Amino acid sequence: MTSPKKKKTTSMQINLNISAHYDVVVIGTGPGGEGAAMGICKQGKSVAVVERYESVGGGCTHWGTIPSKALRHSVSRLVEFKRSGFDVDSDLSKKVTFQSILKHTERVIKDQVKLRQGFYLRNNCPVYSGDAKFVDQNIIEIVNKNGDKEYIRGEQIVIATGSRPYHPADVNFNSKHIYDSDTILSLDHQPKSIIIYGAGVIGSEYASIFRGLGVRVDLINTRDRLLSFLDTEVSDSLSYHFWNNGVVIRHSESYSKIEETENGVVVHLESGKKMRADCLLFANGRTGNTSSLNLAAIGLSANSRGQVDVNEHYQTSVDNVYAVGDVIGYPSLASAAYDQGRIAAKAMISGNNEGSLIHDIPTGIYTIPEISSVGKTEQELTEQKVPYEVGRAQFKHLARAQISGIEIGFLKLLFHRDTKQILGIHCFGERSSEIVHIGQAIMEQKGEGNNIEYFVNTTFNYPTMAEAYRVAALNGLNRLF
Repeated sequence: MTSPKKKKTTSMQINLNISAHYDVVVIGTGPGGEGAAMGICKQGKSVAVVERYESVGGGCTHWGTIPSKALRHSVSRLVEFKRSGFDVDSDLSKKVTFQSILKHTERVIKDQVKLRQGFYLRNNCPVYSGDAKFVDQNIIEIVNKNGDKEYIRGEQIVIATGSRPYHPADVNFNSKHIYDSDTILSLDHQPKSIIIYGAGVIGSEYASIFRGLGVRVDLINTRDRLLSFLDTEVSDSLSYHFWNNGVVIRHSESYSKIEETENGVVVHLESGKKMRADCLLFANGRTGNTSSLNLAAIGLSANSRGQVDVNEHYQTSVDNVYAVGDVIGYPSLASAAYDQGRIAAKAMISGNNEGSLIHDIPTGIYTIPEISSVGKTEQELTEQKVPYEVGRAQFKHLARAQISGIEIGFLKLLFHRDTKQILGIHCFGERSSEIVHIGQAIMEQKGEGNNIEYFVNTTFNYPTMAEAYRVAALNGLNRLF
């Protein structure tokens, strides 16, 4: 996290009709904005939020985390049902389409919006609808959908405007065959084939979704490994699972031209290869939503990816302006954004003397199967010359997994050979994003509380997936000599 150079900015004397004054104005109602707004409210300060869309929740609720995970849930249940061994209707795959499972997604979004609107209502936090931009460091101009302008004032401001898919200039996103991770939810038919450009978290998740629906998937990875930030064993497991399910992955490739045809697209790669499909999902990078904020009015600037620099308290170079969530870059996780907003709220009230984000942030990747991890990878520990050992549990050996028909997956624990301190937890398989938090709770303990022997000495419900911790711990301890 970069500490920006401080700038002193004074409020401009402008003859404007200020409709309301608040202690804090939050721009954006995604996880970061919500965390900040609720944190300020709980401390007895007046706060208002500005949301450019009709409903609260931000991109996380409407186009990102919630929709993609709801889609993934529906498809993974379909995959499980097909593998169950029951006499499945042969027409099931035809009945369950991308459009039909979107109905479940829409219900989830509606429920989430209703829930989040209730938070603002119960905490007497007004929501202004419209596009926000700075007039000066305290005054925000809000333009509603009718073009009417309103001005509000905040002693402090939080930028929580999130991010949007990156659009290179040479890709025609107005084409009916080319989508990004937001517009893919408007797909009005189920394609027979799709090319996904970008094999990051979003690209990999959608590769799982479409392949689970029986769509032919080509996944173009601009790097040499899939999700290279993961532990190599986990990354390799996902690559193998994709290959085994018919996803074609092309590593270290980039496009030279994307050609539209009457019935789809042809992607020309720099290597000379050509690929054809019914449609293209471009999922290679995101850009912070700062271009319309008029940051220049307060002497603040964003980098080439639309992100602003902050210090450890999420304060920008303008003393009374803070920023949280995707708009500041790494880790770009909904879970972290909410905590950033909460921590920023405390810092704004206390004068930057409160809290910090945890060091080991868990990662949840909702491919089919799921991936989740927290702490160090084997590669990091080897590079740092830490004497560690590995404990593994294969899901297929657990009674609960056998009952549930879960044949794929594992839990891997990394721990110090001498102190037995837990250093990393890596999980591949269904329920991974839930399973990892059991180990995280122990890993976060101080002193002797963080010890792999805890999993041997405690009693787990039987049968459960949590039992994997006992199996993995025993496996690892048996390696010591």
